[in-house]
Amino acid sequence: MDVFTTRPELVGTFGMVASTHWLASASAMAVLEDGGNAFDAAVAAGFVLQVVEPHLNGPGGEVPIIFSAAGAAPRVLCGQGVAPAGASIEHYADLGLELIPGSGLLAATVPGAWDGWLTLLRDHGTKTLREVLDKAIGYARDGFPLVERAVHTIGMVSDLFRDHWPTSAAQWMPDGVLPTPGGRFRNPKLADTWEWLLAAAEAAGADREAQIEAARRAWSQGFVAAQIDEFCRSEFRDDSGRDHAGVLTGADMASWEASYEDAVVADFGEWSLVKAGAWTQGPVLAQQLRLLEGYDLSYVDGKPTAETLHLAVEAAKLAFADREAWYGDVPDVPLETLLSRSYASERRALISSEASLELRPGSPDGRKPLLPKHITSGPSALVSDPTGAIGEPTVERSGVTRGDTVHVDVVDRWGNMVSATPSGGWLQSSPTIPSLGFCLGSRAQMFWLDEGLPNSLAPGKRPRITLSPSMALRDGRPALAFGTPGGDQQDQWQLGFWLAHRAGLNLQEAIDSPMWHSNAFPSSFYPRAWTPGELVIENRVGADVLEDLRSRGHQVVDAGEWTLGRMSAVARDSAGGLLRAGANPRGTQGYAAGR
Repeated sequence: MDVFTTRPELVGTFGMVASTHWLASASAMAVLEDGGNAFDAAVAAGFVLQVVEPHLNGPGGEVPIIFSAAGAAPRVLCGQGVAPAGASIEHYADLGLELIPGSGLLAATVPGAWDGWLTLLRDHGTKTLREVLDKAIGYARDGFPLVERAVHTIGMVSDLFRDHWPTSAAQWMPDGVLPTPGGRFRNPKLADTWEWLLAAAEAAGADREAQIEAARRAWSQGFVAAQIDEFCRSEFRDDSGRDHAGVLTGADMASWEASYEDAVVADFGEWSLVKAGAWTQGPVLAQQLRLLEGYDLSYVDGKPTAETLHLAVEAAKLAFADREAWYGDVPDVPLETLLSRSYASERRALISSEASLELRPGSPDGRKPLLPKHITSGPSALVSDPTGAIGEPTVERSGVTRGDTVHVDVVDRWGNMVSATPSGGWLQSSPTIPSLGFCLGSRAQMFWLDEGLPNSLAPGKRPRITLSPSMALRDGRPALAFGTPGGDQQDQWQLGFWLAHRAGLNLQEAIDSPMWHSNAFPSSFYPRAWTPGELVIENRVGADVLEDLRSRGHQVVDAGEWTLGRMSAVARDSAGGLLRAGANPRGTQGYAAGR
């Protein structure tokens, strides 16, 4: 098989890191070299990513994590905060809203990333908080190269910043001027915030865990929570076109903490896929793979055939239709049935040789699917935002997705493995809180304001998020950690990676393989639009394959050669002990490091 690859797959025995930014990968590797384990390294990378990819995540965001401690069964750590006590359907209806705005203070859930990362560090790491936070503080204080996409994002919302979010203009457009791509940029106020938290931690004494606990309290019950509470009482413009105050309070922050839960595990022969539960979209990857078990899928010279692509896209449509009808932070999601082979066989019968233009959720256990009126009223197209606010981190409102969110995978010589997909609190999501140097997230936009749905808004509930880290077992042992940014596309691009890797491509070859995604189901981001039949695909699959797909009824959008996905992956061979890594070349940011 003649397979093109942009970089070598890294192979070693000491440790491997792969992430969406070279500085995060290098920082995590430095922690491993200093004797830290995979958990220490992942936390260090997570904080660096908050600094160096500010348009894609921030301290006010969230992080779901899948991890395995030295070969033990994988677990999920939920760093996704919940809807505030004041976030009721009635409150938003009284404001005249049918959808939760995608930007601004009304869309904020409790920030979860800080507590998520610190919980992982406390329970599974070995380093002190200062040792994992010092690199992020250094970049915030002394400066870092601001990537071109971040500058582009600031430019897109510059009028909003000047006219309505002056605190954001002051931070991201000093003296009213856009920063220079690649130039040295600083966020000293964020460094001050972290130093304040470290001071509170170290005042608790020399014990590592006591310091971490003190830092958790200082965030949720101290200065940070107080500043967030005060800021949320002011009104700011959001993409409803009006000004609104927030509903998040310090009491909301004090009452929430990160939590552990069992992972969802779906078997596929010698391999098993590990995902978070249906409060994420993660199980749709397992549903897609279950549907595709009934087919002979093939890759030729590292590229999927037209038949493989057609079947994968049609499986995605069915799985994501089920996501819309059944997923949410509720106890009665029929997940066992949704992931069963019998249900997949029933659903597979809907796949034909032609592209479907319908949204077709199933009826697991005979239950009737319920959809919000925004969906049942028919597809809605992308609309121009009257404010310039951007609730979705994917700032290109076109068929081509430029990427959003961040991702990091780590494996160490002891067999510890981590897959994490931090997001939220991106600079364009909400006005900057000037005393803290960061803004809140906008994840609440993923709730529906209809009553009685699995993903209906309710106080204390998690939104059904798109963030979807992955792990895989081989013969029952953790063998692979992977993931990508990309909103609704995450579990479609991961499907492409999985199929390519199972077809015999190594990690880097599978990441480099042409990617695709469907837009034929509602977006999780405001204004929740979708385009039936639309298939966005990298043209490296070949002109003949694109034409074949068009002949089957797909509305093909040529995404260019290297535009889709920001995959990262690490692996461990339990038999030989070799460690491997690969990272995405698209956008010239992602890097793997290891030895």
